[in-house]
Amino acid sequence: MTSPISTYKINFTTGVAIVVANMVGTGVFTSLGFQVVDIQSGFVLLALWAVGGLIALCGALSYGELAAALPRSGGEYHYLSQIYHPVVGFLSGWVSATVGFAAPTALAAMALGSYAANVWPGIEPKVLSIVVVLLLTAVHATSTRAGSRLQVFVTVVKVMVLVAFIGVGVAVAVPQPIRFIPQPGDWHLLLSPAFAVSLIYVSYAYSGWNAAVYLAGEVAEPQRNLPRILLTGTSIVLLLYIGLNFVFLYAAPLAKLKGQVEVGFVVANQLFGSTGGRFMGGLIAVLLISTISSMIFAGPRIVQVMGEDLTGLRSLAVVSNAGVPVRAMLLQTGLTLLFILASSFQQVLVYAGFVLNLFTFLTVLGLFVLRWRQPHLPRPYRAWGYPFTPLLFLLLSGWTLFYLLRDQPTESLYGLLTLLGGVGVYFLSRRQSINTA
Repeated sequence: MTSPISTYKINFTTGVAIVVANMVGTGVFTSLGFQVVDIQSGFVLLALWAVGGLIALCGALSYGELAAALPRSGGEYHYLSQIYHPVVGFLSGWVSATVGFAAPTALAAMALGSYAANVWPGIEPKVLSIVVVLLLTAVHATSTRAGSRLQVFVTVVKVMVLVAFIGVGVAVAVPQPIRFIPQPGDWHLLLSPAFAVSLIYVSYAYSGWNAAVYLAGEVAEPQRNLPRILLTGTSIVLLLYIGLNFVFLYAAPLAKLKGQVEVGFVVANQLFGSTGGRFMGGLIAVLLISTISSMIFAGPRIVQVMGEDLTGLRSLAVVSNAGVPVRAMLLQTGLTLLFILASSFQQVLVYAGFVLNLFTFLTVLGLFVLRWRQPHLPRPYRAWGYPFTPLLFLLLSGWTLFYLLRDQPTESLYGLLTLLGGVGVYFLSRRQSINTA
């Protein structure tokens, strides 16, 4: 049976919570340490986060129109299948199933384990990461309603803690010798390959802005609510990210941040001493539970829709009596555990960032294609600023992808090999579908 029995619908508040929880997590607490290796200007570092937020907002505006015009769960898988060809949609779903949610879930779990190990040295980071993933999978496999309530609660707590951290950090920090107004040479840095490659880390931190579209079929009044969810969630996160990174740079020396994964822990130690730092580090570890939870909640819906469309994957479309795609969820959890056990944090981050950016690029490009091919399709919401906002998204994302492929070829080529594997799975599934027809 492939249609959900549960009639519970995700409302505006839950949708915003899912978007915020997907975005605020691993990236903002970990990636600044990699950015300061090549960029030491406070102005340019904050500009990175502002540009990343601008990309996300332009993407959210574009996705809002697609979500309202094509309201079905599945996100890019559904849009690209309708706009280009089913094989393109399948590849995006394949990437979402194998990389898009499993890899970021693994990154969040790895960061949680790393933060927790700094606070409680006796903890084995990988063991804790695995336990948290399994426990949250058990919660979300039980009920959509229970998962929604958990999501809203942990996300509200997360936002409150981060706002408090920004306020207290500005109040008690000893200012560092870093300037946030433009200096000679800063404008050249904005156009440098180092800025473009660093932008992939920032884009990853913002990458959850499209999370709600994967659940479109379960959202109440999707044509009305999805665009509002995407824009509200992305705007909240943009403000939080600028505030957090200002505090990180304002409060801690660049030398202490350079190359560090546990940026929040380093800054908390600088602000509050070792005891306060350990408390904040533990709190950040707890907050990462929200990020892991939201991706376990949203990701399996893509695999479910793929199973509904392809006979060869039909078993993954099966849902429980509560309307939860449990088999798809277990597949995603298995891949998450594989990433945790087999890869380093930075390798997974760059690999995931390249592939995810590639498909968001194709999806926003699809907005132009859909308007050209189906000009009379009902569009309850139209992208604000069209065509300039989607064009800006494509320009900045394309620039980042080019430099990432050039400067980080190994991880990028692994991403392309993942796509090649997806092509093979697609045609095998199609052949099975034809043979059983």
